[in-house]
Amino acid sequence: MFNNSNLYEKNDDGKVYCGKNIMLSIINLSAKEISGVASLCTNFASRFKRFFSNNYFEGVKVSYTQSKNIIIDIYLTVFFGYSVADVAYRVQENVKNGISNMISAKIDSINIHVLGVEFSKEELAKY
Repeated sequence: MFNNSNLYEKNDDGKVYCGKNIMLSIINLSAKEISGVASLCTNFASRFKRFFSNNYFEGVKVSYTQSKNIIIDIYLTVFFGYSVADVAYRVQENVKNGISNMISAKIDSINIHVLGVEFSKEELAKY
């Protein structure tokens, strides 16, 4: 059975593999780099999930397949005026590039869940 606490098990060749918290940080930073992303969702439900689940971190959920491939779910809000589809695609690409450049892990899928739109104070003043 595969252990979810580490990304990969340490082998006899002396290779060091990063842990899950490092991967969650890479995903978090890669998602926040994209213009149009207001924030990763950290509401009460996500804090509750993080308390009881060790594979959930600030709007990012990571799960593993039996073949050790990664399934990433990212929950975010988007700024008003940005295309949701475009922001979601750019977040997927940036996370995929960040993971593949920094660690050697195979990604099965990256799912983007847009949970809301955030308005700036200027936009709210118009209405």
